[in-house]
Amino acid sequence: MGGSGMHIIIDLKLKAMQAPASKPLSFSILLSSSLLLIFISSSLHPAQADQPLLTPIKKDTSTNLYSVSAYLKTPLQPTNLHLDLGASLTWVDCTRRYKSSTYRHLLYNASLCLELDTGIYGNCFKRPGPSCFNDSCEFFPENSVTRQVAIGDILLDSLALPATDGRNPGKLGLDSDFVFSCGTTKLLRGLARGVTGLAALGRFNFSLPAQLSRAFSSPLIFAICLPSTPSANGAAFFNSAGPYYFLPGIDLSKSLIYTPLLLNPYGGTVITYPNRPSDEYFIGVTSIKVNGNALPLNKTLLAINQENGFGGTKVTTSTPYTLLHTSIFKAFTAAFEQESAALNLSSITPVKPFSLCYEADKIASTRVGPAVPTIDLVLQSDDVFWRIFGANSMVSVKVNGVDGLCLGFVDGGPNPRTSIVIGGHQIEDNLLQFDLVSKRLGFSSSVLFRSTTCSNFNFTTNK
Repeated sequence: MGGSGMHIIIDLKLKAMQAPASKPLSFSILLSSSLLLIFISSSLHPAQADQPLLTPIKKDTSTNLYSVSAYLKTPLQPTNLHLDLGASLTWVDCTRRYKSSTYRHLLYNASLCLELDTGIYGNCFKRPGPSCFNDSCEFFPENSVTRQVAIGDILLDSLALPATDGRNPGKLGLDSDFVFSCGTTKLLRGLARGVTGLAALGRFNFSLPAQLSRAFSSPLIFAICLPSTPSANGAAFFNSAGPYYFLPGIDLSKSLIYTPLLLNPYGGTVITYPNRPSDEYFIGVTSIKVNGNALPLNKTLLAINQENGFGGTKVTTSTPYTLLHTSIFKAFTAAFEQESAALNLSSITPVKPFSLCYEADKIASTRVGPAVPTIDLVLQSDDVFWRIFGANSMVSVKVNGVDGLCLGFVDGGPNPRTSIVIGGHQIEDNLLQFDLVSKRLGFSSSVLFRSTTCSNFNFTTNK
């Protein structure tokens, strides 16, 4: 049922919001407009092998979460989805206003359902529709922010993203057999306003990157560059190891350092499946340094326990700030406070959830953010480290009317499942490449150091 669909490249025609002939069309604006009328040309182009695809990433300030834009259904409709690095299967709210002429249910005895290995199916006693069908293959969609779970039918329908040459968006690439789960309106609580589901980018055979890789016969490699502002979009690239050009013409794929992606044998989701490892992305942090000085840490916390999956370090987009095991957090904040005192930084009353805050006007500014102690996550060797500068370590706050800067790391408790959870703020304006072919993570550290930002991708299509 999932192998005979159509994978094509189609031209995008715009009836509304036509740009003047002398100006290119702004794709980031077009994708987020609910009033956009889309007309697909009658000229259909065969899909190209190794076809890179692209989508904008938007930051929501009320939740400090991120969303991506995609085209779903027939006719294609712009759809905003919560960006989740660790989720296995994309889900969409099918209970309200899901209208498409091409959606199909997946029966429980279909070979694709067996591949998904959900182990559940059900009947529906309401009016048949996208979220209601007898003998349907089912799944447990999960909200990774609130840890709420539902049960929903699995559907196949059309999904399209713009192709790209690494510099600009181009024609739409269409996968007419995209597999996803139905979610519920209630499951959207806690996510950014305007999203109608979740885009799953985890290490599962039917995640969004995995399906796009198969549909376009492309390598299973994707990259994200999270924006630090809601006023301009970041970018996600699929099916591509590069180039990733950001204004003024910097190819960030040339600036990556690589570290192995580690496999956690046990999933950390609410619903886990026997004999299936975690779909989240773990890396091997071996020590943490503040201004070059290593912290005294219990090294067993930094390794993944192969018997229960506890410990280790993962990267997520569903937690705004990095969470640290209490013992790591205490050593880390003590070292940062000591190094800050040496810089004569003036501390102020902390603002929850943070523990260390400083007067902003007493801290100098640099091109990589506030001039505060640097933080290094040391990886497989001392010369391979992810450096965190002030733009990613500090968070702007107001304290009794005074501008403050707080250390954007949070105490994760004495018994967390994962010892270090690298959150969204720490990876903004960093390009991360997830290479599932070579099982490695490529990271740039702050792209501000290279005189660009994640909001500097050129989301315009030239005539």
